[in-house]
Amino acid sequence: MGDVFPKVKVAAVHAASPFLDRDAGVEKTCALIAEAAAQDAKLIVFPETFIPGYPFWIWTHTPATGAPYYFRLFANSVTVPSEATDRIGAAARKAGAHVVVGISEKDGGTLYNTLLFFDDSGQIVGRHRKLVPTCVERTVWGRGDGSGLRPIETPFGKVGGLICWEHSMDLARYALATQGEQIHIAAWPAGSALSHDPSSGVFDDLSEAAARHHAAANQCFVINVQSRIDKDTVRDLGFEDRPEMIREGGGWSAIIAPTGQIIAGPNRDDEAILYAELDLAMIAQFKYVSDSIGHYSRPDVLQLAVNFEPQVNMVPFGGGQQIFPNIAAGDDKGEPLSLVDRRETGSA
Repeated sequence: MGDVFPKVKVAAVHAASPFLDRDAGVEKTCALIAEAAAQDAKLIVFPETFIPGYPFWIWTHTPATGAPYYFRLFANSVTVPSEATDRIGAAARKAGAHVVVGISEKDGGTLYNTLLFFDDSGQIVGRHRKLVPTCVERTVWGRGDGSGLRPIETPFGKVGGLICWEHSMDLARYALATQGEQIHIAAWPAGSALSHDPSSGVFDDLSEAAARHHAAANQCFVINVQSRIDKDTVRDLGFEDRPEMIREGGGWSAIIAPTGQIIAGPNRDDEAILYAELDLAMIAQFKYVSDSIGHYSRPDVLQLAVNFEPQVNMVPFGGGQQIFPNIAAGDDKGEPLSLVDRRETGSA
């Protein structure tokens, strides 16, 4: 009979966030999970920082006038784990579905742009923090690390994800490919509705190109999911009747096959849930043309090195070991030792 390849129905949620309101955001997330589950979706995906919403003011306000919004973002960001994640987990468990949701994550005094992965029992099984916040996003979010560059094992395949302009980081995309990613989550904000940003006019084109290329280059399905901006957010930001600054709507969501073809959507502006059944046999069929981590790779010419270790800024002394051996004694050349060097010598 040969191998049998799984099929799974997935949902891409194109929706607006209750702006800077964690509780309302969790409530809407749980309601949308239930709605998608009623259509038999087993993987349900939400946009970038769906809870508590994307910080659109960083593109329209000065740092000083945006500071009160930052405080609200901080106060409404999501600690992992917390009551908020417990509620989302309970909704995933009740739905019998895997859920991926974008959050602004709070860890101590720093916020992170994060994708959070739940399995169908409601457990948190993965977390990816955006490696490099894009442009002025650096005024609100810290940098992630390589610990989130690992696909999640599910009964229907390996699921990974990247956030927005991380899709321009070819090495990050390839890191997921080398681990056998089969379903990719591409999460974005409603960039096309940020009229004040000169790139808003090409944002949909860029995100479509990035998502379709990732599908074909990595031979995987892509669930490209973007948010939209509602009138309450426009009013909160002080831009009613100023469409040249920000407008209602936005977003480009679609579900894409390993061939780069769109199999659901695209959806723009209006709130909607897109559905598609993914047949993972399509991946095997397209591998005949190109297997980017197999017969279409050249490891003798090109190789990728990835540091999957979580980055910490405090390590306790203990066992008489030196945390920074090059400072105490130096290596043979008097140069700093790399993390790998320190691990191999038992000094890290």
